[in-house]
Amino acid sequence: MKRTFRPGMPSGARMPHQGAPMGPPGPPYGGSPAVRPGLPNQVMEPSRKRPAPSQQVQQQQQQQQQQQQQQAVQNRSRNTKRRKMADKILPQRQKRKLRLYISNTFNPAKPDAEDSDGSIASWELRVEGKLLDDPGKLKRKFSSFFKSLVIELDKELYGPDNHLVEWHRTPTTQETDGFQVKRPGDVSVRCTLLLMLDYQPPQFKLDPRLARLLGIHTQTRSCIIQALWQYVKTNKLQDSHDKEYINCDKYFQQIFDCPRLKFSEIPQRLTNLLLPPDPIVINHVISVDPNDQKKTACYDIDVEVEDPLKAQMSSFLLSTANQQEIASLDNKIHETIESINQLKIQRDFMLSFSRDPKGYIQDWLKSQSRDLKLMTDVAGNPEEERRAEFYHEPWTQEAVSRYFYCKIQQRRQELEQALAMRNT
Repeated sequence: MKRTFRPGMPSGARMPHQGAPMGPPGPPYGGSPAVRPGLPNQVMEPSRKRPAPSQQVQQQQQQQQQQQQQQAVQNRSRNTKRRKMADKILPQRQKRKLRLYISNTFNPAKPDAEDSDGSIASWELRVEGKLLDDPGKLKRKFSSFFKSLVIELDKELYGPDNHLVEWHRTPTTQETDGFQVKRPGDVSVRCTLLLMLDYQPPQFKLDPRLARLLGIHTQTRSCIIQALWQYVKTNKLQDSHDKEYINCDKYFQQIFDCPRLKFSEIPQRLTNLLLPPDPIVINHVISVDPNDQKKTACYDIDVEVEDPLKAQMSSFLLSTANQQEIASLDNKIHETIESINQLKIQRDFMLSFSRDPKGYIQDWLKSQSRDLKLMTDVAGNPEEERRAEFYHEPWTQEAVSRYFYCKIQQRRQELEQALAMRNT
């Protein structure tokens, strides 16, 4: 879900100084042949031939646990299937515009101030933002879009140890609506903002040679591997004898430094060719002009957010109250598709018959004859073999000669075996 906020920085949301982060199925049953299937084994007391109470209770408990585990596995698989269905129906993420507001205020020095902060001139920089045309009910915090934010101030004014202000996401980070930095000073300051977007799933910047080869600059690891496989198929680099190997062309040899490699080695070899994505760089001037009390600069950034309909679809699919309705709709869809297929077959039959009735009936009879032969395992063609013309073909004379030759050879072997038996 996406969250926005009205411009303005809540109290206490100050950016820290450099380096400080802000804000199993159970065992199977065994049974003897005398026990009916589905009943647990019973241990009999020798004297009374009745089930031992403790053993019977234990087996009933084991059976209940096994049933519960099987039900849990079925529920997990059903829920996973529904989640995958939602992923296929709706897009994973969509592009949105994040408007970034960078503003600053200047507080001149007050000689008569009681505290030390008021007697020194200072400025305050604010970095805020919100999604444009956000339809979601729950607004995302501004910091949730970024992995890190670094503000680099003029090194000559604030020295080598105090010119950097950094924020990095940690597992315990609390999201905030914006960041603010306060420093003493009464002159305008040039600063550079470096914003690293929090890509989900993570994205990587490709090595320049690999980027030119594939035509992509920054992408997820799975998309990069898919692009490499597409390049291999397009250029027919897969070995025709050993499909597991890729014969590298001159570009692959320059990038992977080998004439031949397995495709399964590519993910590991990509590690040295993938770099962190480039940050968003913004140059800003912190103005201390008294006539310009609040100077604001706006920038639009493309970010990826979850489709709001996906959460609604997932909750609908996972709701137990809607399971019967979903099953009923699935059955209706299946029946409708079957009806459409049957109507299409009938329509094709009618159209073919209307175009050439005689030819279609002949083709249809031939098809039925072939199907009958397949179903009855009939060899040859009985319909043609029962006609006299079938035996006046040129091949019949050779076939008869071969038939008599085989019969003569068979009879000769029988006579030789009979003579050998007499001689012995």
